[in-house]
Amino acid sequence: MKPPRGLSAEEADAWARVAATVAPLRPVRGPTAAIAAPPPAAPSASSKPPAAPWPQPRKASAAAPRTAPPKSQPERAPATLDSHWDRRFRAGAIEPDLTLDLHGHTLDTAYTRLMDGIAQARAMDARVVLLIAGRSRPVEHADRAGRRGAIRAKVLDWLAASRHAPAIAAIRKAHPRHGGDGALYIVLRRAR
Repeated sequence: MKPPRGLSAEEADAWARVAATVAPLRPVRGPTAAIAAPPPAAPSASSKPPAAPWPQPRKASAAAPRTAPPKSQPERAPATLDSHWDRRFRAGAIEPDLTLDLHGHTLDTAYTRLMDGIAQARAMDARVVLLIAGRSRPVEHADRAGRRGAIRAKVLDWLAASRHAPAIAAIRKAHPRHGGDGALYIVLRRAR
């Protein structure tokens, strides 16, 4: 096996510049040892003038304790169900534990009813909530507040941004016997 060839003067200079831009993960304690760069090569007629020297990188101390960074949000399990659940949804064999009907509500009252209903379902330890929100209709993004289908257009956004989002395992279209395109099943995770 050949020994490593080492860095040329240009490579060492480039490496020193890159290393100087890196901040240490942990503060350095105690004496530091600077990495010495090789002396610059003699300038040739075609070469550029030497650039200003970069600060030398510091070597991290081995005595610094390793700590894990704090987690910003709790980890959630993937929002998927096994094939048993999907087969039962397709066959219409699911019986909802709670039904929420948002017909006749304004956007504000529908949001409140949805959040209160999911809180109630979680308190009951329900697994499947049938949400009747009407059929989705093509509406302009700026016109979702006044036209038909406005509640259905907002439901998924409301659920994703709510305090209940970590408790939702999946959302599926309802079987025709439960409302088909006009309804959704909300599957909640089991309380621990």
